[in-house]
Amino acid sequence: MPDLLLELFSEEIPARMQRRAAEDLRKLVTDALVEAGLVYEGAKAFATPRRLALTVHGVPARSPDRSEERKGPRVGAPAGAIDGFLKAAGLASIDEAKVVADKKGDFYVAVTKKDGRPAPEVIAEIVPQIIRTFPWPKSMRWGAASAKPGSLAWVRPLHSILCTFGAETEDPEVVAFAVDGIAAGNVTRGHRFMAPDAITVKRFDDYMPKLEKAKVVLDADRRKDIILHAARDQALALGLELVEDEALLEEVAGLVEWPVVLTGTFEREFLDIPPEVIRTTIRVNQKCFVLRDPKTGGLANRFVLVANIEASDDGKAIVAGNGRVIRARLSDARHFWETDRKALPAYRDTDLKPLDQRLKKLRDQNIVFHEKLGTQGERVDRIRELARGIAPLVGADTEKAARAAELAKADLVSEMVGEFPELQGLMGRYYATAQGEDASVAAAVEDHYKPVGPNDRVPTDPVAIAVALADKLDTLTGFWAIDEKPTGSKDPYALRRAALGVIRIALDNRLRLPLTPFMAANIADHNVELRMADAKEVLVSARKLEEAGITKRGFGVDVLEKILGEKAAAEFARTSAQAAWERVQDLLAFFADRLKVQLREQGARHDLVDAVFALGGQDDLLLVVRRVEALGAFLDTDDGKNLLAGSKRAANILRDEEKKSGTKFDGAVDAALLKEPEEKALAAAIDAAMPEASAAVGREDFAGAMAALAGLRAPVDAFFDKVRVNDADPAVRANRLKLLNRIREATLAVADFSKVGG
Repeated sequence: MPDLLLELFSEEIPARMQRRAAEDLRKLVTDALVEAGLVYEGAKAFATPRRLALTVHGVPARSPDRSEERKGPRVGAPAGAIDGFLKAAGLASIDEAKVVADKKGDFYVAVTKKDGRPAPEVIAEIVPQIIRTFPWPKSMRWGAASAKPGSLAWVRPLHSILCTFGAETEDPEVVAFAVDGIAAGNVTRGHRFMAPDAITVKRFDDYMPKLEKAKVVLDADRRKDIILHAARDQALALGLELVEDEALLEEVAGLVEWPVVLTGTFEREFLDIPPEVIRTTIRVNQKCFVLRDPKTGGLANRFVLVANIEASDDGKAIVAGNGRVIRARLSDARHFWETDRKALPAYRDTDLKPLDQRLKKLRDQNIVFHEKLGTQGERVDRIRELARGIAPLVGADTEKAARAAELAKADLVSEMVGEFPELQGLMGRYYATAQGEDASVAAAVEDHYKPVGPNDRVPTDPVAIAVALADKLDTLTGFWAIDEKPTGSKDPYALRRAALGVIRIALDNRLRLPLTPFMAANIADHNVELRMADAKEVLVSARKLEEAGITKRGFGVDVLEKILGEKAAAEFARTSAQAAWERVQDLLAFFADRLKVQLREQGARHDLVDAVFALGGQDDLLLVVRRVEALGAFLDTDDGKNLLAGSKRAANILRDEEKKSGTKFDGAVDAALLKEPEEKALAAAIDAAMPEASAAVGREDFAGAMAALAGLRAPVDAFFDKVRVNDADPAVRANRLKLLNRIREATLAVADFSKVGG
């Protein structure tokens, strides 16, 4: 079967866009082919800095014939409806339609046959539309045509389009179409400098080798492999090790079409700078890798760069040029490093240490964290108080946790973090260590941001744990208080990441940490402040604050009592507390959703999380997971599966009967009305199991609670097998429904079985 080859050749495509663009091209083209009836065998897309390419194998030479049916009006419909149907369906008379019967009567149906078309004709229609509507994150228009409405927008100026179609046994044809004056052809170009001449190609089998000969490695993964192995080999030849960096490797592979790996050097004196700073400086500014000395474990004064050309001088000029820039950048970094450890001129006469001076600068400048959540200084105060409360629960020293929280954001106004924001926290640790802070405090300053992503490490030192939890909980409660929650795929404040961070810290460290008290206190404070701000606007407009001589900072609940009266102030406090509590419950539900994501990635069932959270008051994440694990293990047994089925059967009967009668069957079971031995046995089993399961839950012995419930399996099975719930005697019937409710109550001791799938 024939193959399709498509290449879109342009100016430089940003490295960060190449992977996604190649995948978009593959999906858009193949989806359109399938929609047109051209079902292919396989497809692969490629990207280099100057081209997107796609090969689609096994495309039929022609699309199949199709029949389409259009349903029309009912037989006997008014003439206007008939005429409209004929016009829309392209029929000359109603006799050309067929009559089809369904439940609502007889209807006219028009059957339209469409002949298949040659594949090149179909391709010539779909590809221009895809090019014109391609989903680049950013695009541009260029040249004289850019002034015209509807002119082509592309990531960079598009120079040529290559599009051929044909079988291996014949010369493929050029698919004839044009986009904004750029006609499709069978010509591409090689490397910009080393092989810029035109190259004529037929199909993918000769396209890729000809590009390789013209100094273009088409496959990004192969470019990465070339770079990585050459860098490792050159490092080994120097007796060093490559400090591998997957993100940088991906980026540089997107910057070159013909990777040439070179090694350079810089002055050894720069190694006095923290290694993370050296690596970040070289990585960010020059896209270069650094090398490590395996004997010392420290960085070597060497760097590895990736050029896009085989230079006549073996790359000496390229290495020298990169070396000059790296030395200049490292000189800047050394200046930042030295400056940040000195006193700030404005605070030189104070007794404050350098990092404390930067904290004071952070406060004095009133740097805003969020317009509704106050300044960074105010946030530091909140995190400090949260860390104080959390510290005893995680085994941390309270004062050390408070001190670490105080210093955690101070490096935000340092010179180094101003230049390299990605070093925040890390530089704080260096500066805290330099001024003699406790090792746990210094470590917490860095680790309070962690974990940043799913593969990032989790803090393990108790002080770092306390501050990291405080930081994330303050973020979550603050944005929940102002109703700035994630929506769909949008999460501008990384709140999902913060919640997952709390979950990972709690679970990885096996922490017993009830979240509600901390969330409630913080949300309540935020909510009162926001409500106060609203009230203040009203009061200021009425000049009552001015009349009372009250300053902005002196505004509080007592002021409300003076101005609004005691009753109104009490109502204000009540509604504020109610609103705060509702937000706490909503935030707990958000944690449940994030926990489901976390457990699902670990292979656990997310419905079991729902079953446990549905009990209410479940805010200790470690206990929730332990319950989920015990519930999962129980439901994997025959007793668990059968009890789940029986419990659901009981719940369904109860739901239907309660809906029909409008009555809740939640009263006590009357032992005198129990007639059958099976219902007596079930009542006795429930009476025995419920206190045993509840006691086990109280001891946090969830496996024991499940074992207690397992004793219900046989009596429940026997009850449904032998006893008729819908007895002729209304009193007996109601009593049996109450017994079913007792089954539901018994299982609620460990989980809400109605939330369990299956």
